Amino acid sequence: MLSGLRRALDGLYLAGGVLAGLFLISIAVLVLLSIVSRLLGIFVPGLSEYAGYAMASSSFLALAYTFGRGGHIRVNLVLTKFSGTKRRVAELWCLAAGSFLAGYLAWFSVKMVRVSHMLGDISEGSDAIPLWIPQIGMAAGAVLLAVALIDRLISVAAGAPLIAEQTSE
Repeated sequence: MLSGLRRALDGLYLAGGVLAGLFLISIAVLVLLSIVSRLLGIFVPGLSEYAGYAMASSSFLALAYTFGRGGHIRVNLVLTKFSGTKRRVAELWCLAAGSFLAGYLAWFSVKMVRVSHMLGDISEGSDAIPLWIPQIGMAAGAVLLAVALIDRLISVAAGAPLIAEQTSE
């Protein structure tokens, strides 16, 4: 059962990474479309705003995948000063603090989407899109990061190898 859950979570993080990559591609397409439309003298409303929304979604959706691959800047300078049980306790403390902060961000990101939807907020740009639509990418990425940190916290608490131990093997 746990191996199935592990595969599901890893698949979820990978899906976030793939979506982040697709949003990066959409940024390039939107910027190119903006340049070409200006050269042709055609006004296409909202291109800059959509590129900004894609950038925010890409950034947040990539967080969990990047965390799982060890790509985030970590507190290794401090953690390497410890060894054995002290190292595990320090790692657990860092993961607990990170889980709390990511959970806080996720909670309020989801709340922001809900409130924007309830209030009918629309963007101030020329596109006038309901703001809850582009905010979904940020909220989903924040939730994925919180899940990834809690996942890692539980794994380390259950005895999983620490990051430094994994890379030295």
